[in-house]
Amino acid sequence: MFNSNTLLKSLIVGLSIFLFDLLTKFLVQKYIPVMSMGFLSYPYGGVGIFKDFFGIEFSIIHVRNWGAAWGILRDFQIYLLAVRILLIFGVLIYLIRFNQQRSWEIPLGLILAGALGNVLDYFLYGHVVDMFHFVFWGYEYPVFNVADSAICIGIFWLILLSWFEKKATVT
Repeated sequence: MFNSNTLLKSLIVGLSIFLFDLLTKFLVQKYIPVMSMGFLSYPYGGVGIFKDFFGIEFSIIHVRNWGAAWGILRDFQIYLLAVRILLIFGVLIYLIRFNQQRSWEIPLGLILAGALGNVLDYFLYGHVVDMFHFVFWGYEYPVFNVADSAICIGIFWLILLSWFEKKATVT
């Protein structure tokens, strides 16, 4: 069951991530024009952070994403929204009622905060606001946001925890 100490930690971490995501999206939406295909050179119509840092470029741009990761399923927004909401409720129920791993509470909180941030975008803007644009040695990485980062970090964290916990039970 849910431990009150980690409940507070998960709530603080999740709320902090959610609010930071909300703030960054608001600022990008308000102050950076939407990127169009006309911007082909650094900083890609946004705010340049660094260029040629060991071959890496990073800028903050404004991209509208009507789909999931990399814009997939953009033609199925309503279904995607329904699946996202169901997944949020599923993770929340699992976290509160069934999770026996205290170490999983913060990563699950990160995943929930990120998912809630991207769902809120749909209701505020009609799409997800993405802004972090990296180019690694000439390869343009897909543009993402704070919520996407929280989801990926939470999932990666859970994979590492599962791997280490499985390894500890084997030895």
